[in-house]
Amino acid sequence: MADENAIPQWFSGSEHTHKVAATIAKYGPIARTTLAQMLGLSQGALSRITSDLIYAGVIEELPATAGGPKGRLPEGFMPKESTDRRGRPQTLLALCANARTFVGLKVHGHYAVAAAVNAHGEVVSGRHEEPFENQSPACVTETIAKLVAGCAADVVAAGLPSPLAVGVAVGGHVREDSVVTFAPFLHWTEDIDLGAMVHAATGLPCGVFNDIDSLLVDACWFGPGVGYEMFAVVTVGVGVGYSLAVRGEPVRYPDKSYGLVGHILVDPEGPRCISGHVGCSQCLTDDSIAEQYSTIIGRAATFEDFADDVRRGVPQASQLLNRTCFRLGTLIATVANVAMPGMIMVAGESAFLATIGVDSIRDGISRHRHNQAAPVKFVIADHDWQLWAKAAASRVIVTYIG
Repeated sequence: MADENAIPQWFSGSEHTHKVAATIAKYGPIARTTLAQMLGLSQGALSRITSDLIYAGVIEELPATAGGPKGRLPEGFMPKESTDRRGRPQTLLALCANARTFVGLKVHGHYAVAAAVNAHGEVVSGRHEEPFENQSPACVTETIAKLVAGCAADVVAAGLPSPLAVGVAVGGHVREDSVVTFAPFLHWTEDIDLGAMVHAATGLPCGVFNDIDSLLVDACWFGPGVGYEMFAVVTVGVGVGYSLAVRGEPVRYPDKSYGLVGHILVDPEGPRCISGHVGCSQCLTDDSIAEQYSTIIGRAATFEDFADDVRRGVPQASQLLNRTCFRLGTLIATVANVAMPGMIMVAGESAFLATIGVDSIRDGISRHRHNQAAPVKFVIADHDWQLWAKAAASRVIVTYIG
């Protein structure tokens, strides 16, 4: 990302100061004693840092009764009870939620969805959605600028500060949090500095990120991934995706955005994908499921036809649902066995199938897991493209605090 388009930091301070703020953002509301133990700081040093952050309007004190919705601490960390009862009553520290706002967007092949969020990653605007007239970078940028303006108007009308930065999530490969080098759904195959283009169009710093990585970071800071040493996301829908975080940061690998998980074997008797692989995880995609269902019922059917029949309990659809979810369980078990995350989140536009067929997922996991191994913990996210938009904003928040 070019210097003129760099995401600014909320405050200036030492590495310890930024680490304290980031830890409060992720685990707050949190007690000072717990925070000091987590970071290995003395109470005196922590007190000086938190006083500076409170004065700067970055964090605030809350009553000890304000436990917050997360309530999770780093995996394996056990706070020690303080025996010192002197001083003022115990309070909790939290990031000032509405002191800053940001805009996030999820870019699809033909439209984009946007939302504004506060510093806690909470949506504070209405839902904004706009189609692209065409897929040219100029048109996409123009549409993004329109959506950013709509979100900004919402937050100002609500009495909140104007957005400070923009995050854009795209399906594909992004370099330096700005340059899109590969975006198959937009049919972009050349380097496009989308971050610089959005910055020029909106006047706001803009970061551009892979969409699954964004969902991963959002979960690790503001969702079910908080506290886990290792956390993974598996997505199903138009494609199959995967990303892994270690201590809340996505594992960096230059080729990870090319859908490499899409051809892992999940069923040796499954259908053949367009690349010639038999039973790879492409059989979990919407198009493959529609093709499989068409073969089962003997006529052309769409994925929506299949989903409707699943909800109505049509036997052929239920049979394919259970087979698909067993295969998804196989993929989850493979991720668990190889990457060993503490939790896996299943997401994507077709994740609702996992909710319906959760027992088949567990069967698939068990079939490919040692019987003495710990159960694989997984959670199924409720799908909403606004969640993906807010996830792009979360990437910016992490940079902004860091």
